[in-house]
Amino acid sequence: MSAVDGKVPALLQHASPRLRAMIVDDEPLARRGLEIRLQAHPDVTIVGQYGDGASAIAALRVDPPDLVFLDVQMPGLDGFETLRRIPASAMPLVVFVTAYDHYAIRAFEASAADYLLKPVDDGRLAQALARVRQVRAQRAADAHCGQLLELLGELSGQAPLRLEDALQPDAIERLRREDRLAVRDGHRTVRVDLRRIRWIDAAGDYMCLHLDGAGETGETLVLRATMRELERQLDPRRFPRIHRSTIVNAARVVELRPHSNGESFLRLDCGQELKLSRSYRDRLQVLL
Repeated sequence: MSAVDGKVPALLQHASPRLRAMIVDDEPLARRGLEIRLQAHPDVTIVGQYGDGASAIAALRVDPPDLVFLDVQMPGLDGFETLRRIPASAMPLVVFVTAYDHYAIRAFEASAADYLLKPVDDGRLAQALARVRQVRAQRAADAHCGQLLELLGELSGQAPLRLEDALQPDAIERLRREDRLAVRDGHRTVRVDLRRIRWIDAAGDYMCLHLDGAGETGETLVLRATMRELERQLDPRRFPRIHRSTIVNAARVVELRPHSNGESFLRLDCGQELKLSRSYRDRLQVLL
């Protein structure tokens, strides 16, 4: 017997990871009815019931569930507005619950796993849960793949990275020869033409990328990143680290002047002088 028939074998239910579910509906009887029907699914645990979207959002931010049964029509925040206010990092799987089937299209447009019509039918609920389990399994696989691609993208400086690119034998070395640096800055990714970079230095929790620009002083791009992150992404032969807080574009160095204390000063083609500390004297062979 299959999930398509509206039933899920007990063996499959027990083998699946538990689903922590939240019910959000302004009708107490509707919440109670769904709670009773969910008792037939041992792998589903109800972790909260709420009668309005605002209360659900507050609870969800503290303890995100795996699944939310979300009523479409509620006073105040409706189901769609509630969904829009859930942080992306805490977004659970969603099954919309509605008395009107014309909301089904909007439900899928909102990337819901499924939808249920009131009054909820046992067989249709079983189908929705089967779909939720399938989507969750696929989401876990995609997340794992995405984490690997993100790591490879960070190492290569070419995020986001496609799976077919990452599978190439020389993926990292090939991508590090590309002409752009991808830097994650909060929720955005900034891509910078490597040829524009003059030097990079640290300023607290931020990195300053000094670039070619319209004027003599050029342009400075300030991003929330670490020296280690940027150094890991850049080819050390092209962008050696010359100080604990400085990386330089070796192609921009036009003069090297030694100092009596073992340090040296580099002059770039833009006139900027940078210190090469004694700790990084081994980078001289790259710069000469």
